[in-house]
Amino acid sequence: MGMVGGGPGAFIGAIHRVAAQLDGQIELVGGAFSSDPGKSRDTGTALFLDPTRVYGSYTEMMEKESALPADRRMDLVSIVTPNHLHFEPARLAMESGFHVVLDKPIAFSLEEALRLKEISEKTKRLCCLTHTYAGYPMVKEARYQVAAGHLGAIRKVYVEYPQGWLSNALEKEENKQASWRTDPARSGIAGCMGDIGTHAFHLAEYVSGLKVSHLCAELGTFVKGRRLDDDGAVLLRFNNGATGVLMATQVAAGEENNIRIRVYGEKGGLEWQQQDNNTLLLKWPDRPAQACRAGAAYLSPSSLHNSRTPSGHPEGYLEAFANHYRNFALTLQAMMPNEKPTAEWLDFPTIDDGIRGMAFIENVVRSASSETKFIPFETVVPV
Repeated sequence: MGMVGGGPGAFIGAIHRVAAQLDGQIELVGGAFSSDPGKSRDTGTALFLDPTRVYGSYTEMMEKESALPADRRMDLVSIVTPNHLHFEPARLAMESGFHVVLDKPIAFSLEEALRLKEISEKTKRLCCLTHTYAGYPMVKEARYQVAAGHLGAIRKVYVEYPQGWLSNALEKEENKQASWRTDPARSGIAGCMGDIGTHAFHLAEYVSGLKVSHLCAELGTFVKGRRLDDDGAVLLRFNNGATGVLMATQVAAGEENNIRIRVYGEKGGLEWQQQDNNTLLLKWPDRPAQACRAGAAYLSPSSLHNSRTPSGHPEGYLEAFANHYRNFALTLQAMMPNEKPTAEWLDFPTIDDGIRGMAFIENVVRSASSETKFIPFETVVPV
């Protein structure tokens, strides 16, 4: 694996590196870690990489890596840059013959996301999108419980992602993470909804197995002078007639990252939250609730495949992140001798999930500025 971004001051780059290498399926061999060649070189030195494979730009990396012998060149590129620097490195990587791992959201706009799908299909290069929370074993168990029909026809979906770290104007205090996330030129047309609302949206569709067909959104900005939303709520309608509510905020002072989902069907319900990520609560109208625990033998094959330790030994965010990398790596390795990946290996977010995420952002912004109560969920670029 090569990496674009993740240099000094980066938050998510180090997490990607740990996650990618956790299972021994992927080795970091090089990267263009910063637009500043000196900073890129320093990062490579700190990571004990071969200096000849630490590059001053991603264009240099793609050119020189693609010229290496097949048994030496990198197989995939992990892109961990701000949103406005997703598309071009991903495009060039695919066109240079490399598979891609992208942090979410997949691009700066829906148009870019749709173009990436075209490039992926043309080049036959795959893309994994790191919607972290779908990697938790008990989230996969929740998806299984719904798909197996244990809850019956789904009626209600509630998903929330409360954060409090942007309750104050950190972007004015030279906070690197706050600075780009609140800048329309680097983040895109949405702030909170693009940053964490997309996670909540993906989780809702992933667990329920449904697709949002219509939505009604309200966006707000509480911190004076902030140029993008820091709070919002969305009413959802799904393609089977179910309804739901999505809440995302970054100004809930004192909150950390307790993303939470509840799904209710005609036979029962379920609840999962990140602060107790090893537990999935199943709720029934005619008997006590069940607390299912990660790693237990009674869980589904998908959940057990994505667990590493016996029950009672907590696994968390890094392992959930690593599940996407491992499943992606196993899929790529299976494809090399033209074998068929298993269903468990193929269980990672793709470009199609990225397109849905970008469409969510653009539809939410459109709805919030519209006088129409509900609008259709569109996945095409308006003419």
